Amino acid sequence: MNGLEVIDLARDAIFTLLLISAPMMAVGLIVGVAIALLQALTQVQELTLVFVPKIIAIFLTMFFTLPFIGDVLNGYVSGIVDRIVTG
Repeated sequence: MNGLEVIDLARDAIFTLLLISAPMMAVGLIVGVAIALLQALTQVQELTLVFVPKIIAIFLTMFFTLPFIGDVLNGYVSGIVDRIVTG
């Protein structure tokens, strides 16, 4: 394995990580902005009001995107195994 293959493998790993985490990060961002807007409009500065809905939304997103995450990870690992087998 030369340097170009290692860089290609690292690039694929980073792309896979971004692809897997993007839905949860987007939902966390949207929920965070909505809660911040609600807090700014009502001037209720409760700290738990930010974390609890965000955690619940991210957990639900993770639950619903688990098949997608499994497929992406399966494809990535299959690519690595193919590279190991072919040399």
